[in-house]
Formats: sequence, structure tokens, C-alpha cells
Amino acid sequence: MEFSRVIAEVAGFLGREHARFALAGAFALHAYGLSRATFDLDFVTEARVRERLVAFLEALGYETLHSSAGYSNHLHPKAELGRVDLIYVDGETARRLFESTGATLRLGGHELSVPRAEHLAAMKVHAMKNDPGRALQEMADIRFLLQLDGVDARSERLDLARDLPTTAEDSAALRRTKALRRLDLPGYLRFLDQLPPPTIHQLRARRGPRAARPFVLA
Repeated sequence: MEFSRVIAEVAGFLGREHARFALAGAFALHAYGLSRATFDLDFVTEARVRERLVAFLEALGYETLHSSAGYSNHLHPKAELGRVDLIYVDGETARRLFESTGATLRLGGHELSVPRAEHLAAMKVHAMKNDPGRALQEMADIRFLLQLDGVDARSERLDLARDLPTTAEDSAALRRTKALRRLDLPGYLRFLDQLPPPTIHQLRARRGPRAARPFVLA
């Protein structure tokens, strides 16, 4: 997937709409020092642009796999344009999420905002509540985010139950599309090649494996 090309399209459209947005998903985690392979792009943006954004992506040739008040998923037949997943927020959540973003990530010539780590963690808790099958993956990410320096899990709580409606159909659609994702070694290397390198501070703060006793198989 040509991440910079897709970012230019989506960011350009949202800029023309004067819509606030931020990165989510794997690239948002990378902005805080946790890298994970992916071949899609995740954005969170204002709910008011949902219909126009879906229509814009369809005009680019994307197939809409799923669309609801809180989410939409889009897949292009050309591998270089890949898949785009969108999260739509409204109300007080939108205000808090976009007025106090945390990190930024420079990707494909664009300086992109990333939600605060505690807000990303809250979004993951919300996803996990609606789909308990995601608990193992989401808990690992949540733990990483909440252990970052300066993160306060008690501050700026988001009312995602109100401002990010999530239905059983949303959860089922996400499970189906996640199950289709496969990334071969060349694709993984291309993904890594497009990532900005983590900072020295992020590398130093990263917790490696540690234990009081050596590992042994019983």
C-alpha cells in the first residue's frame, strides 16, 4: 500500500471540508513507539463529514465494506490504494479528542495529529467492550499506552458510548475484515520502510522482556 498517496487523498479531502481528524490504528501506536505491521490506514474524524467522505472514497474506486454512524471500512481493488478504516466521533468527545491531540507523525510529507495516549486507550477499551474477542490484543496496547510517561488515565474521560455509537454489526464487520488481513514478508518490509524511525527517548522508554528468573519449560 502506498501510504503517503492515500494519506494525501484523505487528508486533502478533510482539509477542504475543514474537518478535524487524526491518525488511529497502527500508525497512531507507532507515534508513541509501538510498531506493528499493517497494510491499512485508520483515521478518526468528525461525524458530520461521514456521508461526504464515504462518497469521496467510492468516487476514487473504493468499495464500502461496511458503513454505520460510527464506522466505515473501505477496500480498493488496487493493492497500492489498499484499505481505509474510519471512525466518526461527535459532540464533547470530538471536542476533547481534536483540541488536545498528543503526538504527531510525519508521513508522506504530511504532519499528522495523533490522539493523546489516554484517548487512544479509551477507544480501545470501548472496542473491547463491544467485542470481547479482541481483549488480548487490545489489553496489550492499552497497557503500553497507559505506561507512557505523563499519561493520566483518569483525565479527560471520553463518553464514547454516547459519541461513538457501536453496534453488533460494527463488531461483526470488523471481525470479518480483520480475518482477511494477511501481510507477507515483502509487504511487512515495505511497511517498515515507510515508517519514520522512533526517537531515542521512545527506544529508551520501551520495556523489554524481563524477569527475576530465567525462562524454563516445565
